[in-house]
Amino acid sequence: MDLIIRLLLNASVFLLVSRVVPGFEVASLWTALWAALIFGFVNALIRPILLAISLPLSILSLGLFTLVIDAAVMALTAWLVPGFDVNGFLAALIGWVLVSFGSMIVSSLLGNNGGKRT
Repeated sequence: MDLIIRLLLNASVFLLVSRVVPGFEVASLWTALWAALIFGFVNALIRPILLAISLPLSILSLGLFTLVIDAAVMALTAWLVPGFDVNGFLAALIGWVLVSFGSMIVSSLLGNNGGKRT
């Protein structure tokens, strides 16, 4: 049940960000649900691999290359989800930051122990 609540709240974050960031477009609630699910997987599985591969560039750029990876993660999510479009690097980067921040808020509200308060 906790997973469904997290997914719904993260989907609403995607919808909210699409209203705020020009070039970050989510077609419907179903699209936002898919985008939230795929973003979670890409962010958890592919982003760490990309960060490890690009570590030398990140060191040389004093960590700024990480922003490119973050925008690429959002662009990959948009490429994988029909009806979700990100137009441009800046929209992808701002979208990634806002969605990640929103997901962090959702996680802190629900807690990391499955939503059960002890």
